[in-house]
This record gives sequence, C-alpha cells and structure tokens, in this order.
Amino acid sequence: MQLGAVRIWVNDLPQAVRFYRDLLGWHFDSGESSEWAAVFRDSAIDVVVEPAGDEPELAGRFTGLSFRVEDIAQAYSTLRSAGVAFSEAPERQFWGGITASFTDPSGNQLQIVEYPK
Repeated sequence: MQLGAVRIWVNDLPQAVRFYRDLLGWHFDSGESSEWAAVFRDSAIDVVVEPAGDEPELAGRFTGLSFRVEDIAQAYSTLRSAGVAFSEAPERQFWGGITASFTDPSGNQLQIVEYPK
C-alpha cells in the first residue's frame, strides 16, 4: 500500500485554489477538480482541497503536513515575497532538519521542511 492523497479542509474553495495554485505554485489538475474539491498533482501524492461545508471545525487547524524543499531559505524567501503568511521562520530542529510554518487563507497550518543532508 502507498499513500495516494491527503485532504485539506478549507472555508472558501476558489480562494484556496488561488492560494495553492498561484502563491505556492502547485499544479492544479482541473480535470480532477469540481465544485466539491480541487486536486493538486505535483508528486506521487495528490493534495485534495475540499470545502469544510457543514463541518467548519475541520478548517483552520494544524494539518501535520510538511512539504519537502531542497533549500528552505530560498523557498521561505520566495513564498514570503509571493504573499504567503509564515507563523514561524525557518528553524533548525533537534533531529537536524529545518522547518518553517505557514498558514493558508482558511488558517490551516502547514510546513516546509529541509531534511538533513
């Protein structure tokens, strides 16, 4: 078995599509997207963004999702310049990697991570 997709719950799907597609630069798969979900395909794992709808408590929380980058300083600078709101600047972790946390327009907390070489 392999992980095929992760889901992120949002309050406003069109706003989320603009954030993930335009600010983060993720590949938006319009063929797999509809009014109930947006699918982003950049790797072996799909990221599915869905409206929280009748369960608003699903949006606006820590997701536990970390996205690997080769150079966190460069990624952090590029994303901040594009308007991504970071809640934590890059910081070395006890296990040797470096993480930086940011939020999407629904308040979901995500991370970029550079793993130790």
